[in-house]
Formats: sequence, C-alpha cells, structure tokens
Amino acid sequence: MNCVDYVIALAGNPNTGKSTVFNALTGLNQHTGNWPGKTVAQATGSYVYNHKKYTLADLPGTYSLLAASVEEQIARDFLLFGNPQATIVVVDATCLERNLNLVLQVLEITDQVVVCVNLMDEARRKGLALDTAILERELGVPVIPTVARSARGLEELKEAVADVAACRIKTHPSRVIYPEAIEGAIKTLSAKLQPLLSRSNALRRRWIALRLLDGDDTVLAALTDYFVKNSREEGTV
Repeated sequence: MNCVDYVIALAGNPNTGKSTVFNALTGLNQHTGNWPGKTVAQATGSYVYNHKKYTLADLPGTYSLLAASVEEQIARDFLLFGNPQATIVVVDATCLERNLNLVLQVLEITDQVVVCVNLMDEARRKGLALDTAILERELGVPVIPTVARSARGLEELKEAVADVAACRIKTHPSRVIYPEAIEGAIKTLSAKLQPLLSRSNALRRRWIALRLLDGDDTVLAALTDYFVKNSREEGTV
C-alpha cells in the first residue's frame, strides 16, 4: 500500500471542528488538491502511531450521504469504493442529535467506525452533560470525547482508530431494520451485486442495494464509473 499501513476516512457535518481534528492529527504532513474529476478541494495527511503510518482522507463536510450535492457524492463514493480501513465521524457535542444522522448513515455502510465527539469544552460551557459511555453502548462503536484545538482526547482517538483499523476490537453498530418485504428485496438485490462487487463487503452491497431500490440514479452512475475504472485497470476494456 505504498508504505501506508492504513487509510482512514474523516467524515463529519460542517462546523463540527473536523478540520481542526485533521490538522491536529496530521500537523504539517498534509497535501491539498482536488478530488479526481471535481472542483472540490481534497486534503490528505498522515501521522504515525505505534510505528504504523495512517493516511487520513479529509472528506468534504456533509449532512448526509444521500448525494444531494457533489460533496455528498464524494464522501459517499470514498466510503463505498475507497476501501478505508476505518472511518472517523466527527460530531459537535453541542448539537449531537443533528450530527447523529450522518453517523447512522455511515454505520449503514461500514462497521469500522470511530465517533469523535468534538467541542466537549463548548458543551460544558453551555451546561450540557454528555455520557459518551452510554452513547458508545447505543451506537456499538467506539466514542471518543475530544477538544481538538487543545489536543485533548487525540491520543485516545488514535488508539481507538488503530484498534478498529486492525480489527482488534469487534464493533456492533446499531442499524435500521426495515419491514420484511424491504429486507427481502435488499437481500435479493445484494446477492445479485456480489459477483460485481467481489471486493466490497456485504454491508456496502446492502447499502447500495437499498439506494438502488430507492431509485437513486447517482448510485447507479457511481457503480458504472467504478466498473469502467476497474475494467480499464484490469485491461478488459
């Protein structure tokens, strides 16, 4: 993997301090450009933890993964086809309910997730008390409280990311269970996708199947681009 041990996605709503988390983790080890074929800025960076190198892909700030904007499409496609070993979802401790929408959507795609509850100092200033242990139990993935601008909690965040990326801990994400008829359709379509998405795990196939059943043409376009790219790389086109 070009001397990179792990690729980590960094997701979150706008104004959650996601960029501050990115800068605090990667320091000066950053590169900026544009996402391929897009005018949206792309930032990547790296850090070393316990002699392993972690490359962090800072996804565009989004409120969902339903592809209503170019930013949402980029974030969605990286989680689906970029094969990150773990995903950090940064949420704002002062407006947790709104931010959890994205967390639950990411958990529909991958179980390799760490939730970073940032701006804990602002929450305390507003008189808000968050029990991150309860939140961790309810979500089924590690939840780490941080104050990124003063580097509080970042070592704990690195440790959790390392454990999730290396599969040293088994997560049990909370997910939506749909009515029987929908679950049956998801299962049927997911099975048909398996030969086409052999490198993708079952969760990603499930999420793609769900979006196709919902009539999401942007997912169909992303799948087509993915197949064409892979065919070119394998020399079959």
